[in-house]
Amino acid sequence: MFQTLANPMFLFTVIVVPLSLVIHEFSHALTADLLGDKTARMAGRLTLNPLAHLELLGLLMMLFAPIGWAKPTPVNPQYFKRPRLGFILTALAGPVSNLVLAALCLWLLKLFWNPLGGAAWNFFSRLLSIGAIINVNLFIFNLIPIPPLDGGQIVSRLLPLKWEYKYQKFAVYGPFLLLLVVMIPPLQGITILPLLRFTLDAIVSVFGFQVPPVIV
Repeated sequence: MFQTLANPMFLFTVIVVPLSLVIHEFSHALTADLLGDKTARMAGRLTLNPLAHLELLGLLMMLFAPIGWAKPTPVNPQYFKRPRLGFILTALAGPVSNLVLAALCLWLLKLFWNPLGGAAWNFFSRLLSIGAIINVNLFIFNLIPIPPLDGGQIVSRLLPLKWEYKYQKFAVYGPFLLLLVVMIPPLQGITILPLLRFTLDAIVSVFGFQVPPVIV
């Protein structure tokens, strides 16, 4: 832990992680609200106030451990005109917001790229680089089709009803499977890491921008 605190990159992580989690949960709440479900609004979650979305233990885990969480956004699908589609779009909104943030970070890097460097630029470029990596990670991780992640929620609503019930029973084992994925390096190497590199490269290619060494 103390080695982590001494790492200059930890400062950027402290800035990026809470912001990314807040926007992720706000996106869930906003999408549900636009589709007719006011549950999140009534719960005070339709806001960018970090206090409404962050949970202390989950945030600390996110900063010091390989896994963490924010407060789940309350959703009631019965208020959607098309409950299954509305729930899928609401669940998808969080990861998509992280993908947009990652793309924004890389776009700003390209827009303000300064090969001459300087203290201000070095801070700015590292902040944006860490922002891109963390948000691509959040995008990929949350789309893993294991409950209670967004990907698991999406898959359950895509299944026929008889299979959906069976899949939701599997949710009790979800957290243990996720721990295996993030804690065992070989599993990371064949799941999250290749997808991270692929997604980052795909975003970079859209802008025609060479990845700066700091984010490789």
